[in-house]
Amino acid sequence: MVLHYLSERPGQPAGDLASPAAARAGFVVGKSVGNSVVRHRVTRRLRAVVRDELVRLPVGADLVVRARPEAADADSAALRRDLASGLDRLLGDRVRTR
Repeated sequence: MVLHYLSERPGQPAGDLASPAAARAGFVVGKSVGNSVVRHRVTRRLRAVVRDELVRLPVGADLVVRARPEAADADSAALRRDLASGLDRLLGDRVRTR
């Protein structure tokens, strides 16, 4: 899996407490992962895994998760480990600011 991270959305002032926007996640699961049934299964698994980790991201952050072909055969535990490892590298010791 490949993670693309944007810590602040363009056009949103940093620290704007009047309208805090929760962190968002998007998914890219291309045809190289498999047919539509496999792609939808991978997307559902990724959505469930990311939902648990979204609290680690700062308010207003965007995360795009791009599935690689190996994700077709990966179980949810493997996807969870990969996501946690990637977020650890991306975020380091940063904590959610809310």
